Amino acid sequence: MTYPATSSPAEVPASSNAAAPGAPLRSWEDVRDDGDLQFEEIEIPEPEPREPNAFEEALQAFFEWLGDVLSPVGSALAYSWPVLQWVLLALVVAFVAYLLFNTIGPLARKKREKRTALDEPEWAPTRSESIALLEDADRLAAEGRYDEATHLLLQRSVGQIAAARPDWVEPSSTARELAALPTLSQAARIAFGTISDRVERSIFALRTLDRNDWEAARAAYADFAQIRIGEAA
Repeated sequence: MTYPATSSPAEVPASSNAAAPGAPLRSWEDVRDDGDLQFEEIEIPEPEPREPNAFEEALQAFFEWLGDVLSPVGSALAYSWPVLQWVLLALVVAFVAYLLFNTIGPLARKKREKRTALDEPEWAPTRSESIALLEDADRLAAEGRYDEATHLLLQRSVGQIAAARPDWVEPSSTARELAALPTLSQAARIAFGTISDRVERSIFALRTLDRNDWEAARAAYADFAQIRIGEAA
């Protein structure tokens, strides 16, 4: 039996696709030599500075002037800062104290009382109470006991207010404080002021009240209670 002859490796022809040793270098040089491709670094020229317009020039001049003006102020603040910081702290403390005083202090209470006075109708004793009080006081005055009669007016008036509006009267309230209550009407404040003035003269000045003092106190209460002179007689 015979076999077909085979070719030796030396007899196999070289592939037509095999590149020559210098082929890659020549390809790179061909690319570099291609004028359609850019390999050089592009230098972008810097734009020329634009001339500022009139508004920009004016704005720049203003800021320069402002800097010149505030420069001494800044220097002074930096120099005086050790003292200034305590001044600012004191102002903050004073502001907080003012807020607290207006929120929970006496001023806040007065504001609430004023709002209450505006929202609520004015208080006045009933007609029967006023007439009964004047009749009792008139009996004392008829006996010449003007101090007791005037003091009775004040004492019973305070009792009437405390019974009607207990939130207005505190145990430590004085007649002058009641006379200054913003929740009372102007007529009531005048009446309390007149009566309390006479009572204070009697108690603290050790001065015996006369008929004129009694009549002034009685008239003030009658005007407030809208009782005509002689009606309670």
